[in-house]
Amino acid sequence: MRHEDIVTYSRNVFLPVSNICRNRCAYCGFRGRPNNGGWLLTTSEVLSMAWVGKLCGCTEALITTGERPDFFLSVKERLREWGFRDFTHYVEHLCKSLLRLDMLPHVNLGVLSKHELRRLKRWCASMGLMLECATPLPAHAHSPGKTPAFRLATIEAAGELRIPFTTGILVGVGESERDRMFSLHLIRELHDRYGHIQEVIVQPFEPKPNTPMHAWKPPAWRTVLRTVRAAARILPEVPIQFPPNLLHLYGFFERRVRELLRAGVRDFGGISPITPDFVNPRAPWPSAEQLRAAILRAGFQPRERLPVYPCYVERRWMSAEVKRIVDRISDEAGYRN
Repeated sequence: MRHEDIVTYSRNVFLPVSNICRNRCAYCGFRGRPNNGGWLLTTSEVLSMAWVGKLCGCTEALITTGERPDFFLSVKERLREWGFRDFTHYVEHLCKSLLRLDMLPHVNLGVLSKHELRRLKRWCASMGLMLECATPLPAHAHSPGKTPAFRLATIEAAGELRIPFTTGILVGVGESERDRMFSLHLIRELHDRYGHIQEVIVQPFEPKPNTPMHAWKPPAWRTVLRTVRAAARILPEVPIQFPPNLLHLYGFFERRVRELLRAGVRDFGGISPITPDFVNPRAPWPSAEQLRAAILRAGFQPRERLPVYPCYVERRWMSAEVKRIVDRISDEAGYRN
């Protein structure tokens, strides 16, 4: 089997630890505020979801949150009542607990300092932060964490710490094609420097009700394919990922999978058999069987991976705590056994 014919995916359980966020992006339907649709899951709630995921064959515990929920005093006070000095400390605790379930955490908390990344590294198989766009956009006017320099600094700090890292761009939120190319080239520069970018996501915008951008349209399919081709050309050593549940925007699932693979996609990210995509709740996951069948019919070979990509399994970019689980559930090539 040729390496270029392999198309990967992972099975995960989506753990939305908190939707409370300091940012107010014009397209986001996930964000809540304290006492206004916001939540902060308890340890028992998170581990209950993770346990069901484990029983369903998931290896990845995807921790997604709003950015800096402890920016709000009420959240900070609740965390202190639970015995945690800040939100990052709480997520550390959750990751340790997930490892005890033999689940591998992949953490996406928004902009983090190098110190925070270092604290989390020991307990995570991988981490992530979408760059989204490397130029300022009106959609981010009320979102301090979407300042491009801050996001690039987090991605660079992850490289300095040798953290297998996921990033990507958001297509269709007011950026130009030149903005997209600029963003991809900056990601390429960081990967050339540190070698830590394990995948780049090309994610189309999906309009959400009750948001300022609810009346916007998703990007045209030809724009998506053109962006995927550019990403594969600019980052030839990095797998390009497309979220398969967002294909509901374009219909014709198998045909779209085939077109994406021909354009250069080589990963379809995490799909969950039990939890929805809480960020895009109207976009149901395909089943692993449906996705594998579409990949095979397009002439490619599907392989299930862990949240840490095989090349980083081989390089052992992980702590002893993470390695213990990875060694047990990966094959000789670093894929899920």
